[in-house]
Amino acid sequence: MIVLLNIETATKNCSVSLSVDGALVGVKEIAEENFSHAEKLHVFIEELLKENGLTMQNLSAIAVSQGPGSYTGLRIGVSSVKGLCYGLNIPMIALDTLQILAKQLQVNSGWIIPMIDARRMEVFCATFSHEGVLVKAIEAKVIDEASFSELEGDVPVYFIGDGAMKCATVLTAPNFKFIDAIVYPSAKEMVALSYEKYTAKDFVDVAYFEPYYLKDFVMPVKQKK
Repeated sequence: MIVLLNIETATKNCSVSLSVDGALVGVKEIAEENFSHAEKLHVFIEELLKENGLTMQNLSAIAVSQGPGSYTGLRIGVSSVKGLCYGLNIPMIALDTLQILAKQLQVNSGWIIPMIDARRMEVFCATFSHEGVLVKAIEAKVIDEASFSELEGDVPVYFIGDGAMKCATVLTAPNFKFIDAIVYPSAKEMVALSYEKYTAKDFVDVAYFEPYYLKDFVMPVKQKK
């Protein structure tokens, strides 16, 4: 029996899911403005395991969303998973946050562009085919009227995530579609991805793994009065 714990904390959504042999058996998540990840994460883990009659010792591996995303959220998620994997002596799996977000949308054609808000008119984004294949690498991108102009035409382009809706008034091509119901990545979509990586033994080094911040952290400076 392959039991995988999946943890997604790269955005305001603190999300945990549990899978057995590649099938989702439970999920707990909450999205709050004040980032309650530190308080909620381990509670969600304990509740999920208890509800399914499992313990930490039953876990085969733990998967974590590696970024890009919030510095605070990524630090909490990755440090928690590293500690658990080290203590339990089980493998650690890292998954791309934007790929997790893109998997929420199932379409028959076109392109999927997941966007995570990076403040002002900047987003973390990538481009996936409708089959879920990465076709343009993850980047931090400042959005203007010319952004994604190469995708204008007859093929639909779907923008999803908390960074997408703020771009709707700027990206106005007729084939650009904004999915406002999909806001944050969820651990539900990590199940298939983590199971695939587990069976392929695609693990990361617990000691040396670091989140994929994409941008350097800049400490805010208080203005002198």
